[in-house]
Amino acid sequence: MNLYYIHDPMCSWCYAFSPILKKITMALQDRIQIQPLLGGLAADSEQPMTNETRQFVRQAWQRIISEVPGTTFNFDFWDQCQPRRSTYPACRAVLVARQSSSAHEQAMISAIQQAYYQQARNPSDDDVLCSLAGDTGLDTDNFARQLNAPDTQRALRQEIDFVRSLGATSFPSLILQTTQSVKLIAHSYTEPDAMLLQIEKALL
Repeated sequence: MNLYYIHDPMCSWCYAFSPILKKITMALQDRIQIQPLLGGLAADSEQPMTNETRQFVRQAWQRIISEVPGTTFNFDFWDQCQPRRSTYPACRAVLVARQSSSAHEQAMISAIQQAYYQQARNPSDDDVLCSLAGDTGLDTDNFARQLNAPDTQRALRQEIDFVRSLGATSFPSLILQTTQSVKLIAHSYTEPDAMLLQIEKALL
């Protein structure tokens, strides 16, 4: 039995969902653990975002602010950075951190989100990710070697393929896999109890 959390560290809706995820994790910690899986939102690219894509993402941030109380963004990012539609580097950073421990994995996810959404730094850039690795207590030299290593890239590809095999089509997603079935848990950004009820029923 597995409860998978499908996400991308640079997905703004996943960032908005993180407070609810913490509540669900605490409520279930004595029964079942949530296993994070990387869905891979946007492949590697050195091309700057088009104006259309920039507008699309900015509008998503604004929509989240209006729909998810307490979620904030630093819009200075759009003036201070050169955005790229490229989240695979951040995903690989999470994988490298996971090799150390699940605590380092969670710390890296949080650091990427804070850098991107609050500090106007670009986690599509390797130098930013290496700096965040140091902040989370990882060996920065080893992290830099592993970040774009073939084994890391292969591991990300395999994880993305597994996520797709589960039927996840959006981020965030919660999927409960039992011996009998694979069930998508309808998620809410404001009502953790409704999600917990779905999970409890599925566990019966």
